[in-house]
Amino acid sequence: MSAPTETRADHGVTRGDADLVVARTRHPWRWALSALVLVLGAQFVHGLATNPGWDWPTFAEYFTADSVLRALWMTVKLTVWGTLLGFGLGVLVALGRLSSSIVLQTISWLYIWAFRSIPLIVQLLFWFNIAYLYQTLSVGIPFGPAFFEFEVGGVISGFTAAVIGLALHQAAYSAEIIRGGIISVDPGQVEAAKALGIPRRRQFLKIVLPQAMRSILPNAANEVISLFKGTSIVSTMAIAELFYQVQVIFGRNGRVVPLLMVATVWYIILTTALSVVQYYVERHYARGSARALPMTPLQKIRARFAEIAERGPALPRGGGTR
Repeated sequence: MSAPTETRADHGVTRGDADLVVARTRHPWRWALSALVLVLGAQFVHGLATNPGWDWPTFAEYFTADSVLRALWMTVKLTVWGTLLGFGLGVLVALGRLSSSIVLQTISWLYIWAFRSIPLIVQLLFWFNIAYLYQTLSVGIPFGPAFFEFEVGGVISGFTAAVIGLALHQAAYSAEIIRGGIISVDPGQVEAAKALGIPRRRQFLKIVLPQAMRSILPNAANEVISLFKGTSIVSTMAIAELFYQVQVIFGRNGRVVPLLMVATVWYIILTTALSVVQYYVERHYARGSARALPMTPLQKIRARFAEIAERGPALPRGGGTR
């Protein structure tokens, strides 16, 4: 069977598919912009390597210092507790906003309005100085006798005040993220589940939650990363987290830039780790939204090596047999 041909009526010439010429699309401005970006990037890297002001020996000395690692662990603990308590309370506030009770709706709306209106640093300083307003707190019957009392100053330490402030602040934002994810699910699916007699708990866990998580996760991950970096604000409370400890060190030796780079690199490392976790969690909840999930970076690398291995070593030019 002969190859399909194409006839050009204007010239009366018959040509095969193999003779057709494919014109390449040229993008000169794209190449020019790429070259400019590469040049600027190379200049920046060259400055990092050659400018003595960066003081990389001092950076290397303090990057893994015990005081810095302890402060880093404090930052991680603040982030973990702020995230767990913030999103836990945020779930309750979001359910209150979605409730049919006008009382719960009003209370939840007021909570979100108040804690999103007040700056985080003001909230932290308020909880840090809560003992100024309430020296003792009691647990008992409202407007009645108290079962026991305790000193506020002995219970709410600087770390506890920071966790409370971060968690309450985070809950206001996470509540709206969770509520937005839940209402993004098509109501028709819930109605269909009710018609099939599926229990309400199973409706939420098997139908609503997996779909809502696709909308919740990107915004929730951004909030966690913002909270991780926002823990630097607690340095105003003299809590030995990463940024505070860096300030203490460069206050003693005057090496501001390399110590700031120590904090910067640690923030970048942990933020990158959080982004990797976010990627795989989003991938988990993306199952069912597409026929085939895209390959992960590791899978792409393995596939590339497998493709190279299948091709085998290339034959040298002119090395064929006659």
